[in-house]
Amino acid sequence: MSSASRLSYADKLILAPMVRVGTLPMRLLALDYGADIVYCEELIDWKLLRSKRRENDVLGTVDYVDQSDGSIIFRTCPREKPSVVLQIGTCCPERALKVAKLVEQDVAGIDVNMGCPKEFSVKGGMGAALLAQPDKAQQILTALVQGVGLPVTCKIRILPEPGETLRLCRALAATGIAAIAIHGRTRDERPQHANHDSIIKAVAQELHIPVIANGGSKEIDCYDDIAAFKQRTGCSSVMLARAAQWNCSVFRPRGKAPLDDVIVAYLRYAVQYDNPPGNTKYCVQNMLRDLQDTPRGKQLLETQTLEQMCAVWQLGDYCRREQLRLKELGLQGRREVVPASLEPRLKRRKLGDGDGDDVTELQCAFIRNLYRADTDLPKTQLLLWARRNGAGQPAYTTVQEDKLFKSVVLLDGKKYSSSYWEKNKRWAEQGAALVCLWALGVVSLEALVKDGCIL
Repeated sequence: MSSASRLSYADKLILAPMVRVGTLPMRLLALDYGADIVYCEELIDWKLLRSKRRENDVLGTVDYVDQSDGSIIFRTCPREKPSVVLQIGTCCPERALKVAKLVEQDVAGIDVNMGCPKEFSVKGGMGAALLAQPDKAQQILTALVQGVGLPVTCKIRILPEPGETLRLCRALAATGIAAIAIHGRTRDERPQHANHDSIIKAVAQELHIPVIANGGSKEIDCYDDIAAFKQRTGCSSVMLARAAQWNCSVFRPRGKAPLDDVIVAYLRYAVQYDNPPGNTKYCVQNMLRDLQDTPRGKQLLETQTLEQMCAVWQLGDYCRREQLRLKELGLQGRREVVPASLEPRLKRRKLGDGDGDDVTELQCAFIRNLYRADTDLPKTQLLLWARRNGAGQPAYTTVQEDKLFKSVVLLDGKKYSSSYWEKNKRWAEQGAALVCLWALGVVSLEALVKDGCIL
């Protein structure tokens, strides 16, 4: 049976595509709590096309890796394959089809974003810009429907006049798409404006394909509210964004789970699937909302690593054990990713091994929030040590490959560097200084491990 026949959009609860929120941990959590279909965040076509597909045997995932900086653009796993829809940001039928072909074996459906009002999307001819270009929108959908064996959908916003919205939806439905999701606000309206449920209902009554209602989060606080929204709009299915972002258990028929339980479950997935700390923190902050001003919320704001975040919810030991286990299995952490242009000729080094142009290296990360003031930073500490000990001025040499940086500090005729590549020059220099401080005995290995600089 094909993927297209398996995925149905009738009578479904759906996690909406959300920027920075719709990553793998949140999608799996939504499925746990009762969502039927989960959309990933919008992914721009050209960004996916410069990625490389890799099967990650350690995590049991499929990763689409940006070849310029090693970052994960899209990560998925077998558990969600029957339910995950990849949303494309595109303005080009040819690129859209190339992306769909690239990911076809790993997802259950393809969606085209035709509603995002953000300046980046609109200026690029994507998102809500397509609402004013129905011919191009039709071309993109037609190319996808005819070119891939997956169900194709699109997500739009309403137009200022109800009649315009109906005409647009008829034209889009005529391309053969499997369903259409409608956010009941115009491109200029924001969450504080009322959702136009009556316009969504008019479209649902008109079209022969499933219509998915979106935009009702202001009135949705529990499972019963979802049913009420579905009834008001007369739609086949309901798609939730902010209501799910705040507490993903809103999909649960027996009622929402306590927020702390939801956060703990989310953090476990974040650790299990090596989710980036910045993304993890952003998602938890969105769950806490006003609770960010509480003692626990303030603790979270001070964190930077996954282990630090987990410790706020008494999961620090679990995180540490799991990260060590994954590392022993051979997981290459985000900080160990090297530029694609260097990957074939680099070799793994042991902790503290010094070779290659007589550089002392350590797998040691610079974590900015460990330092309260600029005077505490490793570079400042090293400069002060050098002056006190007559060792001369530390000199930094930084190289850039693709979008990553690596720095070497020269002090008293010896060179020191972190083996990690960083995303900016400043952090690369701080990492090199930190390794030098360790080699000089100013900072102990035990302290670096305790602070999470070394896993």
